[in-house]
Formats: sequence, structure tokens, C-alpha cells
Amino acid sequence: MSSDQPAWVLRRRQAIGVRVRAAREHSNLSQLRLAEAVGVDHKTIHRIEYGVSDPGLGLLLQIARAVDVPLADLVR
Repeated sequence: MSSDQPAWVLRRRQAIGVRVRAAREHSNLSQLRLAEAVGVDHKTIHRIEYGVSDPGLGLLLQIARAVDVPLADLVR
């Protein structure tokens, strides 16, 4: 995690990660199964959920589709 980013960016990234994890769990998917569904390594899902990785819009769209929630629910 880069320390040169403003604190609000880090907080938003963590908040998105929390929502991704909640949506994944609500869909009864493991990190591995979600990763397979969107074509990334399971470590990428882990990093997103813990706010370490900064997912791009394309990946967030794929995740939203895989867990069957609107993108807005992940990034609000």
C-alpha cells in the first residue's frame, strides 16, 4: 500500500474491499471461486478485500457481475 496517497483514498479503498467481501460471502463464494469467475489469482481478491490493491473499473465490473450486485453497491 502506497503511503504517498491521501488518507481518504486509502479509506475508500478499504471500504470498497469490505463491500466486495460482504458481497462475495453473501453469494457463498470463496476468494478462490470469485477469482476463477473473474479471471484473476485468488491473492488479487484477497488484496482487494483488505484494501491493499487498487482494483480498476473493469475488474470491479467483473466482480459485481460475478456476485450479482450493481457496481454502485461496491463503490458507494
